[in-house]
Amino acid sequence: MDAIRTEGLTKFYGQIRGIENVSLTVERGGMFGFIGPNGAGKSTFIRTLLGLVRPTAGRGEVCGLDIRRDRERVLARVGYLPAEPSFWPGMRVRDVLRLCARLRKKDCDREAERLCQRLELDPSRRADQLSLGNKKKTAIVCAMQHEPELLILDEPTSGLDPLMQRAFFDLLRERSERGTTVFLSSHILSEVRQNCTRAAVIRAGSIAACGPVEDLARAGARRVTVRGRVRLDGLAGVRDWRAAPDGAAFLYSGDMDALLAALAAGEVQDLAISEPDLEEAFMHYYGEGGGADDRFPA
Repeated sequence: MDAIRTEGLTKFYGQIRGIENVSLTVERGGMFGFIGPNGAGKSTFIRTLLGLVRPTAGRGEVCGLDIRRDRERVLARVGYLPAEPSFWPGMRVRDVLRLCARLRKKDCDREAERLCQRLELDPSRRADQLSLGNKKKTAIVCAMQHEPELLILDEPTSGLDPLMQRAFFDLLRERSERGTTVFLSSHILSEVRQNCTRAAVIRAGSIAACGPVEDLARAGARRVTVRGRVRLDGLAGVRDWRAAPDGAAFLYSGDMDALLAALAAGEVQDLAISEPDLEEAFMHYYGEGGGADDRFPA
């Protein structure tokens, strides 16, 4: 049984696209990255998985349960961290944590206390007076205290300082080693590179690529550095062109024979073709128009 499986999952808000024809499988266990620029459809996909919005078309399963028919059973087995958490006014952190536990009909006091200590979160603070970082910590504890089998985390580190980010990912690795599946949605490529073994890239509401993180990098563009005089006008696949007095550097994702033929027609004094770093490689998948329609947040 997979942790997440979707087939043609689609969500439109009227005429505005959220996600379209998303087919994705996330195996149980480990940490899976879900990468895309802001507005690409990451949050809409997550909200549709959890039944917070109804899909326009397609189907999906979470922990073997249908996202339409078994919504409450799905939510019982998932810990969800929204990108922008908010809490009821007048409550203290401990009240928020206990309310979330009671809604799940579980006693989470011991695990909540342990998580608060690890994240340096004061449970006596008023929830409506918390900084962004402490709001995020509170939401992390809410998502993790009942020890779910699947954690779905939407932009989890925004607002956390570097030390807290390290503590947070230490917690995730511990949970992952105990069998929890972690679905990490992020636009920060370094987070995915350092913590995930597999990932999917979402662009303009659709999956652009999916596989092992390093394979995705290798399947992208190549970094080309050329010294000399060359003309590559009209050559498909040239991106991120950076001219220099004695040549140029660029990313290339087109046909290699076509590139070499174009270079041979010029005056090449030196040539280097190498693997780009991960950030450069993933920019190949984003391309032009990679975000969602600006009129609706996705």
